[in-house]
Amino acid sequence: MASKLVFMGTAELAAVILEKLAFDPGCVIQAVVTQPDKPKGRDLKLQASPVKLTAQKKGLLLLQPVQSKSELFIQQIRDLEPDLIVVAAYGQILSPTLLQVPRHGCVNVHTSILPGYRGAAPIQRAIADGLTETGVTLIQMDSGLDTGPILAMCRTPILPEDNAATLHDRLALLGAKLLLETLPGYIEGKIMPVPQSAEGVSYASKIRKEDGKVNWRDDARIIWNRMRGFTPWPGIYTFRPASVGGQMIKIWRAEVGNGKGEPGELLAVDRSGIDVACGVGSLRIQELQREGGKRLPAGSFLSGLSLERGEKWG
Repeated sequence: MASKLVFMGTAELAAVILEKLAFDPGCVIQAVVTQPDKPKGRDLKLQASPVKLTAQKKGLLLLQPVQSKSELFIQQIRDLEPDLIVVAAYGQILSPTLLQVPRHGCVNVHTSILPGYRGAAPIQRAIADGLTETGVTLIQMDSGLDTGPILAMCRTPILPEDNAATLHDRLALLGAKLLLETLPGYIEGKIMPVPQSAEGVSYASKIRKEDGKVNWRDDARIIWNRMRGFTPWPGIYTFRPASVGGQMIKIWRAEVGNGKGEPGELLAVDRSGIDVACGVGSLRIQELQREGGKRLPAGSFLSGLSLERGEKWG
């Protein structure tokens, strides 16, 4: 007999998981819950979440409560009598009352190896911190922030060529696969939740735009990891000196070098790359973007902007 599910999610990762769940004959998705449309872009036009678009494409019942803790919304879920609520990248903490509504509780798909990297930005922070491995953990939700007992876990390496976008896409598929493999055994009582370890707890705080500002006094590898972790947003960025206008430069692609100089100093400028000195080593920038301009390889970038060795960025 198919399980009756309510799916709660907002971001692209959740949309990928919803797409896979909707094809599974063992799941009946009674409703999809996502955040209200939000204004985006220069014209602040209301934009639907990726999960809303997926739900509409599949013809699924869609709910968009402003607050998931509202009594009206919780009663709507009660009326559905779901076996389970599946949550992935929803964006709100669920109330204890809502957690108790489904017969088998609520299961969250979290993109880290818990108890490490609880919180809002586990993918970006794991790369930015230089980790070489991450994964997906399914937990039975409780009232804490990603603190519930573990149902299942899978791991994947973080490759040197990974950034937040590529790792996100891989983890979304892994999360969907793990969920579909785990739910039948969990609902049948064959998979028992295991409490998280009290050791190794860490938190992945929400990414802010200012997190992307480069500190050239850092080790080049630290800056390189942050570039990968913060691509595509907010990216990492720096500023030219005020004497030439203080223009912001966004760095999209680079590799670690062993150059030496004052942190932020341009050590080499040619069509194959721009070398910038760091606290330890250097960063060879191969793709970048000036404020108001397009993302360009170094050669094309230098065709429209004059840079000289010795200029100092900061």
